[in-house]
Amino acid sequence: MALPRVSIQSADFDAGQEMARLREADHRVGAVCSFVGTVRAAGKPGESEVLDMELEHYPGMTEKAIEAMVDEAHRRFDIFAARVVHRVGLLRPGEQIVLVAVTSAHRGQSFQACEFLMDYLKTQAPFWKKERTAQGERWVDARVSDDAALARWGIAAGNAG
Repeated sequence: MALPRVSIQSADFDAGQEMARLREADHRVGAVCSFVGTVRAAGKPGESEVLDMELEHYPGMTEKAIEAMVDEAHRRFDIFAARVVHRVGLLRPGEQIVLVAVTSAHRGQSFQACEFLMDYLKTQAPFWKKERTAQGERWVDARVSDDAALARWGIAAGNAG
């Protein structure tokens, strides 16, 4: 049975178990690179501490958009597999929010594809994030630095205002 490439879920994930599944599914794998993002308590400089974050998505649309990102990673890099797990719902600082794991024969392609997918996710994945602080709630906008990270892959974003 093929492993899912994309999962959107409220439950936490086990990054080690996800990477083990990728390795065990293909014995050509010589490298597994991963990134785990966590919810930060600190906001932008000058902003108050984040008490929690709520992520929303549009079921079906978000998975389809991320599947297209994984397809693009396969076109650009010599990789065997990629796995993206993104959580939604109410999350608190320190909790895991996203996993990107990529396999290939050698580390270079895995590192690049993992970074590419994370840059792509930060700017193009259709999630809506709202942070709650002691001063109230605020929607999280895309950052200029996220657009710049994606631009180095030759993709213009322009999400940050």
